[in-house]
Amino acid sequence: MTFRAKLRTILRKNRRRAALQADDRTIPLSDTVTIRPITPSDRAEWERLWDLYLEFYHTSVTPEIKASSFARLLGDDPQDFNGLIAEVDGKPVGLVHYLFHRHGWKVENVCYLQDLYADPEVRGTGVGRALIEAVYERADAAGAPTVYWLTQEDNATARKLYDRIAKKTDFIKYQRAL
Repeated sequence: MTFRAKLRTILRKNRRRAALQADDRTIPLSDTVTIRPITPSDRAEWERLWDLYLEFYHTSVTPEIKASSFARLLGDDPQDFNGLIAEVDGKPVGLVHYLFHRHGWKVENVCYLQDLYADPEVRGTGVGRALIEAVYERADAAGAPTVYWLTQEDNATARKLYDRIAKKTDFIKYQRAL
């Protein structure tokens, strides 16, 4: 069976499971998704996923920024980003980048989830949720009581998930105009 055929079978099973979960929160979304830290051998697949993520937001970065970002994900500086890969049947299908930082209103660090992406073929199967929950687990382990992120207002598909697993705040983002 080809990877695509296996993935379709897994996705059909996960969609049924996700539909059941709407009524019963005890059913796991996916027992076929593996979440693990990014490793040096992930470079090509990480870049593929990150390019698709950036394309979704109608942007791109230079090769220098890609190299710097990947190196930071692999580094040991606690101020740098961390990265996780989601795999289905051993194939990378999603990524998340997050970092811990100080906050003026808390003693503990907080966690900022900057980038989250799942291949279109796996959306709605629990991959995005599994990535966010993996960040939640790492934040809990690090003693960071808050995990937060931003999304575009018109990102309706992702916001359906976010509305189920997080609380929308009233803050509006402003950014320096150059």
